[in-house]
Amino acid sequence: MYTLGDIPRKGAEQFPRNEAVVFEETRLTYRALNDRVNRLAHALNSLGFRRGDRLTVLAENSHKYLEVYFAAGKLGMSVTPLNFRLSDPETAHIVNDSGSVVCMAGDGYEERSKRLTADLSRIRTRISLDNAYDGFLAYEDLIEASAGHEPGLEVDENELAILMYTGGTTGLPKGVMLSHRNLMTATIAMNLVMAATPADATCYVLPLFHISLWPALCMLVAGGKVAVNRRPDLGEILRVIQDERCTHVNLVPTVYGWLLQHPGLDAYDLSSLRLMTYAGSPFPPEVLRQCIRRFGNIFGQGYGLTEAAPLVSYLRPEDHVLQGPRDRLLASAGKAGACVDVRVVDEDDRPVTPGEVGEIVARGRNIMMGYWKNPELTERTLRGGWLHTGDMGRMDEEGYLYLVDRKADMIVTGGENVYPKETEDVLYAHPAVMECAVVSAPDERWGERVQAVVVLKEGASASEKELIEHCKDRLAGYKCPKAVDFRDSLPKTPIGKILRKEIKSLYWKGHARTIG
Repeated sequence: MYTLGDIPRKGAEQFPRNEAVVFEETRLTYRALNDRVNRLAHALNSLGFRRGDRLTVLAENSHKYLEVYFAAGKLGMSVTPLNFRLSDPETAHIVNDSGSVVCMAGDGYEERSKRLTADLSRIRTRISLDNAYDGFLAYEDLIEASAGHEPGLEVDENELAILMYTGGTTGLPKGVMLSHRNLMTATIAMNLVMAATPADATCYVLPLFHISLWPALCMLVAGGKVAVNRRPDLGEILRVIQDERCTHVNLVPTVYGWLLQHPGLDAYDLSSLRLMTYAGSPFPPEVLRQCIRRFGNIFGQGYGLTEAAPLVSYLRPEDHVLQGPRDRLLASAGKAGACVDVRVVDEDDRPVTPGEVGEIVARGRNIMMGYWKNPELTERTLRGGWLHTGDMGRMDEEGYLYLVDRKADMIVTGGENVYPKETEDVLYAHPAVMECAVVSAPDERWGERVQAVVVLKEGASASEKELIEHCKDRLAGYKCPKAVDFRDSLPKTPIGKILRKEIKSLYWKGHARTIG
């Protein structure tokens, strides 16, 4: 048996004096972390909460967020982390739909938490993680008043650990049920490629409400250190890597692109880094080349999704080849992870031949239990025992997976299929382009046109005509943008992933449908 709650317990046994978590002025050894987790578990138990109960957290990153995950795990409770960037109706829907009985709020989120849960009768207790606040119990007071010994409850690995909502950009979010076994399988499999040891430390940046929490779990399983950033501030990321001698950092491609442009980059000592991983969206190959030249050949890519907890495939540093015939692998998402089988299938779920585009499907012990209170969607998504990702891709004869695009993002213009990522990759190769997104827009002649939205690098210039001609030199005509709009910034998710659907909606506003 191995659950989330076992992570701090085993760490306290094996690495009691090692630093486990660092956050701002707080530094916790494994022994201290486990003591705080146990105290929180006893506090929740004394308040009447039991196995099967659910709690929500509305907060930015901190060491306490990790403590909540682990304490709930020791009690057989599950955690529903809340994306603080969602709208109030979406957030209230999640709290209500999850059936949560406890709501925890971090610094600055107390009033919003109170307002959103005021009419939800299931919420019995509110806990403030950081501040004294009317109507909330104080987190530190609860810990101070509770015992530090193990709760002693037997929690099965197949019990629900995290109920994580996803898909909020395409309608109301849906709850993904992840068991302890799902999470621990993906964590251990990812550690096989990370090769983390007690001497390692990860600079943790992405939101802990997201499935991108995996580096923290990996490092704590191995006895290493997690240096938590409250939010993705570029200067703070660089400082933490330098001061904590971090050996690993995981970011999305967009943030790596920002780091390359950071004016103070060369002032920091980043020599401790031995692995820089990326996930969340494909890395434009030209930007990835620039990163490798700047930081070294220490990049690894994880492709996955919440429903896979999150690992599907991994591209190792040795596959990040800049020259020769194998440089094609820079556009790859790697090979199937150790815990999971991966296929590419047609519309009838039959495996396609190598090189042919189809939907990516996966199966393994890391795959979700299902969607919360949605058996129809669960059955459709997990049909045949395979998770249907909704991502389109192809696999070569060596087993390397290549993402083509989201199935829903495909543009059909004049009867031809265009996958936006292919056009975006070409735009990113232009020296003036900082960020871009390619979406469909309504077109009287073709039904849909290829529309590009571009953010230029500071001090750089490029015209619409220049960028279109740049694409025409490298792509079939129908894949090239018919129009280019320039913006100061693009809308993004909390982990820095560009929101194509939000951009697309601007062009289809007032239309009865969003396809031509």
